[in-house]
Amino acid sequence: MNVIAPPLAIDGPTLTIRKFRRERLTLDQLVRIGTISPEGRTLLAIIGRVRCNVLISGGTGSGKTTLLNCLTGYIEPDERVITCEDSAELQLQQPHVVRLETRPPNLEGEGEITMRDLVKNCLRMRPDRIIVGEVRGPEAFDLLQAMNTGHDGSMGTLHSNSPRECLSRLESMILMGGYNLPGKTIREMITSSVDIIVQASRMRDGSRKITHVTEVVGVEGDVVTLQDLFVYDMFGEDANGRISGRHRSTGIARPYFYDKARYFGEDKRLTEILGAGEVLDEHGRALGERLAQS
Repeated sequence: MNVIAPPLAIDGPTLTIRKFRRERLTLDQLVRIGTISPEGRTLLAIIGRVRCNVLISGGTGSGKTTLLNCLTGYIEPDERVITCEDSAELQLQQPHVVRLETRPPNLEGEGEITMRDLVKNCLRMRPDRIIVGEVRGPEAFDLLQAMNTGHDGSMGTLHSNSPRECLSRLESMILMGGYNLPGKTIREMITSSVDIIVQASRMRDGSRKITHVTEVVGVEGDVVTLQDLFVYDMFGEDANGRISGRHRSTGIARPYFYDKARYFGEDKRLTEILGAGEVLDEHGRALGERLAQS
């Protein structure tokens, strides 16, 4: 809930309420509404289970928190999970979850507890995984440190419009903390910590799509190397103005996290999924057939 009043709100007091569903969405439901294909759903389930470090990237209202909720559904019940959020939105179902929430300053400007304070503190609480609701500032450095020091399977969300921009934003947020580190050192830290970037987008017709599942490979010179595992190709619009397209595998059947998948017994299923090729939704299939005929 957000309230803003005059003189800041010129036309009068304005109340904004963001209301979340009581029942959390699942990946199966995201498949039914066309956000991801069945093969993409299985890929995300494998990523969530095999303890990949994941960043979910997207714009405002693109469904980042919903997708984060879905991925946490594949965390094993015997894992100790600690969540850090500005406002508690995550709905984890595991039995061993500790939920932390930031606190704004009081009227005297004292007593503030920042996201960075929470991330630092949860490192002392012996977590198996750390889930950060949204990375906005210098806490990005502490999250990367946690990902790289035995807390595999940690996750977070941040605002950006593409996987490449996600890395640039992450680098900028680390610099916001006042760390005097060379750019190459920061990029090497990012590549050694983050395994997967999942890009969510809100399309112009209001639908939400997972447009990229991208793997962070390494650093070549001053550039972080990425490879797309799963992408969404947009064809255009149908007669009703709905976006048409397809989700497809890029054909990389042995990604860099293959060894993690093999450790958890998911290597065969991973190879099958990434070799499945393109999958069209109903509108994408019809439009593709018309394009082929023309």
